[in-house]
Amino acid sequence: MRDETKCLHSGYKPGNAEPRVLPIVQSTTYAYDTAEEIAKVFDDPTLSLVYSRFGNPTVMAVEDKIADLEGGVGAMCTSSGQAATLLSILNLCGAGDHIVSLSAIYGGTINLLSVTLKRLGIDVSFVSGDDTDAQIEAAFTDRTRLVFGETIANPALSVLDIERFARIAHAHGVPLIVDNTFATPVFCKPIGFGADIVVHSTTKYMDGHALQNGGVIVDGGTFDWNNGKFPELTEPDESYHGISYTKAYGRAAYIIRARMNLMRDFGVYPAAHSAFLLNLGLETLPVRMRQYHENGMRVARYLETQEKVESIKWPALPTDKDYALYQKYLKGCCAVISFDIAGGREKAMAFLDALKLASNEVHVADIRTCILHPASSTHRQCTPEQLKAAGIDEGLVRLSVGLENVEDILADLQQAFDVI
Repeated sequence: MRDETKCLHSGYKPGNAEPRVLPIVQSTTYAYDTAEEIAKVFDDPTLSLVYSRFGNPTVMAVEDKIADLEGGVGAMCTSSGQAATLLSILNLCGAGDHIVSLSAIYGGTINLLSVTLKRLGIDVSFVSGDDTDAQIEAAFTDRTRLVFGETIANPALSVLDIERFARIAHAHGVPLIVDNTFATPVFCKPIGFGADIVVHSTTKYMDGHALQNGGVIVDGGTFDWNNGKFPELTEPDESYHGISYTKAYGRAAYIIRARMNLMRDFGVYPAAHSAFLLNLGLETLPVRMRQYHENGMRVARYLETQEKVESIKWPALPTDKDYALYQKYLKGCCAVISFDIAGGREKAMAFLDALKLASNEVHVADIRTCILHPASSTHRQCTPEQLKAAGIDEGLVRLSVGLENVEDILADLQQAFDVI
C-alpha cells in the first residue's frame, strides 16, 4: 500500500460485523481464565496484554500504522515527544556512556541531553552538519552509543545529511537516531536512507490539531546489536528471567526491550483516547502535508520580498543552503519557516504582538497558523553559545504556517510588518 492508503487502513482491520472505525478500548487491565496464563505473560509481555502501561489495543493499532509508514519492524507510542526521545536514548545508554548529537536540534532536546542526562552520567558532544567528517569523527569516544539528529531541525530548518551521518555512526558501531517530526514519513523515511531508529513528537503534524501530546519510537530493525557495545540487548536480562532480546526477538530486539524494560519502569504510555485522536490525524496526514507545503511555499516567497526580513530559512527554497539536501531526502517541506527580522529581539517580539490571525503560542505544526520567538521561549535556557550553534539569532521568528486560506495568512503578516 502507498502512504495515503496506509494512513487509512494500516494497523486495524475490522472483522465480520466489527466496527469500521478503530475502537477505543478504554480499559487499564485484561482478564484471564487462569493464574498460570498471567504468569506466562509476565515472563514475556509480548505474548498478550495484561496491563495498559505496557500496551493497549487502540494504541497498538496506531503503533502498527506508524511503523508501517516509516518502514520499521515495530513502534512504541509514548505520552510525549520528549518521552520518546528520552526512552530511545535510555534504551541504549547508561551512566558512563556518551552521545554524539547535532547541535541544530529542538531546545528541549538540547536541555535533555546536556543537563538532565548529564546528571545521570551520560555525556554528550555536539557537532554541526557543516563540520568535516574528521571533526565529527573526533567527537566519538569508546563509550559513544548513538548519534542523534533531526531530519528538519527545529527551528534552524537545516536538513540532516542522513546517509552521511549514518555512515559515520555505523563506522563506529553505533546506530543513528533521527527525529522525523517536521518531515513526517509522508515527506521523508529516514530508515530508507540508513537511519536505525526514528522518533516523533506526534503532538505536531501527525496529530495536527493541537489536541493531545504524544510521541513514538520506531525501530528500523536494521542495526546489528551483536558488536559488543550493547550488552543490555544481547546479554541475559535478569529482570526478565535471563532473556536475551536479540536471541529471542531478532530484528525487533530494540523496540521490544524498550517496551518490556523501559515502559515497564517509566510508564509513559498514552491513553487509548489519545491514540484514537492521533489516528484521526494520521488518516488525513498526506492531504494536509501537501497543503502545508503549498501554503509554506507561498509564504516563504512572500517573506523573501520583505525588506524587514534579513534572512529566511526554508529548505524548499532554491536559494537555501540546504536545498540540495532537501532535494535528496524530502518529497516536500513542512510549513515551518524561520526568518530573522531586522532590529533584533525588540522588533521580532513587536511583530509577534501585532499579528491578528496567527496565534502567539508555544506550539508548532498545527492546522492553525502560529508563531514563536525561540530565543525567549523554547530555547530560553540555552546559553549564547548554544543558541548560535542551534542557528538561532535574537531576531529569529519561527512561523508555523497553517491551513487557513493563504491570502489571509499573507494579509496578516503584511499588516504586522506595517506596524513595526
